[in-house]
Amino acid sequence: MIRRNWLKAAVAALVLMFAPLTLAADTPEDTTQRVIQLDINSADASAIAAALDGVGLVKAREIVAYREMFGKFRSIDELAEVQGIGPVTVEKNRHRILIVNN
Repeated sequence: MIRRNWLKAAVAALVLMFAPLTLAADTPEDTTQRVIQLDINSADASAIAAALDGVGLVKAREIVAYREMFGKFRSIDELAEVQGIGPVTVEKNRHRILIVNN
C-alpha cells in the first residue's frame, strides 16, 4: 500500500513537472504585428520616421516641408511627389498612412 501511494505521488509529480511544457507547446505563437497608423497631415518628422518603413528622419523632414509648402496631402499617392519618396516606399507603407483633411 505504501509503495503504491509512493508510485502515484511520483507519477503525479512527473505530470505536474512536464505539464507547463505541454501547455506551452500547444498554444499558438503570436505572429501578428502591431501596425502603427499615422495621419500624414498632422504628424511631425520624428513620428513619420518612426512609423514608416524605409523613411528616416531626413525623408520625414522632406515630407513635412512638402506639406508646409503645398498644403495637406489629398491622397496617399501624392507622397511619391516628395523628394526621396518613391512609389515603392508609398506602396510598402500604404497600410500605415492615414489622410485626414480637417
